Amino acid sequence: MYEMINSPFTIRGLTLKNRIVFAPTTMGLKEEEYLERMGRIAAGGAAMLTVGDVPVLRHSLFEKSLYSRKGFEFYSRVTDTIHKNGAKACAQLHVSDSDVKGMLRYIPGVLTKKITPDRLRTLMNERTGPYISRIPKKRVKEITSSFSEAARLAEKAGFDMIQIHGDRMCGSFSSAVFNHRTDCYGGSAENRARFASEAVAAVRRALPDMPIEYKLAVRQENPHYGNAGILLEELPVFLPLLQAAGVDCYHVALADHTSLSDTIPPKSHPYFSEEGCFLKYCDEVRKYTALPVCGVGGLTSPDFIEEQLQKARIDYAAMSRQLIADPQWPAKTAGENREKIRTCVRCNRECLGGMMEHRGVHCIYDGRQEEKR
Repeated sequence: MYEMINSPFTIRGLTLKNRIVFAPTTMGLKEEEYLERMGRIAAGGAAMLTVGDVPVLRHSLFEKSLYSRKGFEFYSRVTDTIHKNGAKACAQLHVSDSDVKGMLRYIPGVLTKKITPDRLRTLMNERTGPYISRIPKKRVKEITSSFSEAARLAEKAGFDMIQIHGDRMCGSFSSAVFNHRTDCYGGSAENRARFASEAVAAVRRALPDMPIEYKLAVRQENPHYGNAGILLEELPVFLPLLQAAGVDCYHVALADHTSLSDTIPPKSHPYFSEEGCFLKYCDEVRKYTALPVCGVGGLTSPDFIEEQLQKARIDYAAMSRQLIADPQWPAKTAGENREKIRTCVRCNRECLGGMMEHRGVHCIYDGRQEEKR
């Protein structure tokens, strides 16, 4: 019934067994719980799981580092868990664009709860532009070059694909909202694309045969959503440059640096309430590239996703909340258990809510008896 969903798909020699991948997600879980969660999602039939926020630089305050023994062992355990359960593993390489030193002044307010998580996020966003605009050019070159070694380590840890995070520092350099530089990394769209293109090229030089996916963060006006990333009108400039640098496919989503409920929209969102709410950006990307496109944005229904694949609107689909709600979603679409799917209701109560409250990403379905396949 779901022929396209369950058909294999190949990207630069890497064959995915179907068209469903787990989208990069910051889980906020302890190591063993995280591994158990990723194992269940892989065992549920997803073709590939993307591990979010794998840091490119050696020193990271919040994520495990590929460069440390413990960090490398952790990522090796993750890929081993994913592979043992029948899926491929993708590493989302990123560089934070947060002005960590500048944020230290807010720690007392956070600890005393005078500064809420939403307010802290706003304060962080306000500092992004000044921060990335004053990074010395020499340091910028060092950062983009660092993608090479991080990619090599990711491959060594067992990852099958690299995704370059087109939000975070790549997205902030891309955005005229944040990037106020006057050197070769700022000003024109071509210059603002330079950071991302150099990052992609660094990975391609290090790993000539590795598939590279680029998380293409799109921002829009009228109404305004997203501050980092690329305006739709700038796609004709950015996409050829990224492709020439070595990109094989695009994961298309809304740009970040506004409210998290915009990039992870609940069903009640005033603008992104519909299933497939970001697929209109895929339609725009299709106009300027023949590379495969991955769609994301509140995807839950196999009927809807099958239709988008049949129409060639997207080549494969990424889910996070739906696969957290029901890890067996892919297996159920491949069998006779479509009616047993536990559909994500996009309430954001225990997933986004759990992350914001530092409890980790969970689901309102957690704890309920798993339905038989």
